Amino acid sequence: MASAFTTHHIDRQHFISTLHRSNHHRPLGGPIRVAMDRKSSYWASINDDIEAHLRRAIPIREPFSVFEPMHHLTFSAPETTAPALCIAACELVGGRRHQAIAAASALRLMHAASYIHGRIPLTDQPRPNSPPRPGPTFGPNIELLTGDGMIPFGFELLAKSDALDEADSGRILQVIIEITRAIGSQGGQCTDMGNGSTRMAGEGKGGELHACGAACGAILGGGSEEEIEKLRKYGFYAATIQKMSKMKEVEKNREVIEEMRRLAFNELEHFDREKVEAISIFVNV
Repeated sequence: MASAFTTHHIDRQHFISTLHRSNHHRPLGGPIRVAMDRKSSYWASINDDIEAHLRRAIPIREPFSVFEPMHHLTFSAPETTAPALCIAACELVGGRRHQAIAAASALRLMHAASYIHGRIPLTDQPRPNSPPRPGPTFGPNIELLTGDGMIPFGFELLAKSDALDEADSGRILQVIIEITRAIGSQGGQCTDMGNGSTRMAGEGKGGELHACGAACGAILGGGSEEEIEKLRKYGFYAATIQKMSKMKEVEKNREVIEEMRRLAFNELEHFDREKVEAISIFVNV
C-alpha cells in the first residue's frame, strides 16, 4: 500500500504527524455540520439509485445457480458509504449522477465480494458467536465462487456504462485502474509504521475503497487533477473518521477525530460551498 499512497500523493508520515499537532484552527466560517443520517434525503436518494441500478443488473434469472447467490449476497452484505461517496464526489465537481452510477455499483460489488471472502469458514465447524444471516444460505464453495465472480462483473458494469465519446471512455479506463489498485494490485497490505504497529485506523479495504470511490467520482465528473487528489484525501479521512467513531474508545479518540474532520474540510475549501454541504455528511458522524 505504501506505493499506492506515494502514487496518489497521500504522505503517510505527514498524515500521522499532522493528526498529533495541537493546531485546532478551523477554516474560515467553520465546517458545515450536517448529521450523518440514513434519513438524509441526499444520502438516501444516492443509495436508492445504486440499489436500483444493481437490481436491474443482477436480477434473479436463469441460470439460477449463478444469479440467485449473486443477487442475495450482494444485497445482504453490510452497507458501505464508499459507493455513495463516489456519486457525491462526481456531483461536487460538476458531473451528473448517471456518469458515476456504474462505478458506484462496481464499488458496492467489490465491497460485497470482500465481505463474503472474509466470512467464508475455514472449517465445517460454525463460528462462535456468529449471528445468522437473513435469507437463503449457500455453501462456502458457492460463496467463494460467487465472490470471485462479483469482481469481474463489477468491471463489466463499468465497461458497459454509457460512455459514448472518447473522453468518457478514457475516464472509465482510469477508474478501472483506480479500483484495481484499491482492491488488489496495491491495496490491502499491512505496512510497518515504524513504531511497532503495522496499520493505522482507517487503512485496509475500507480506507482504500473510500479514497478510491471519491477519486473515481471526481474523475468521472470531469474534475481536475487537483480536485481528484483533494477528494481522494477526503475519502480517506471520511473512512478513518467513520471507523474511529465506531470504536469503543470513541471518546478517547474524539480529539483526533475532530482534527481529522478539520483536515477533511480543508480538502473541500476549493469547492462551491453549497455543494460541499451535501458531501460533508460523510465526515459528520
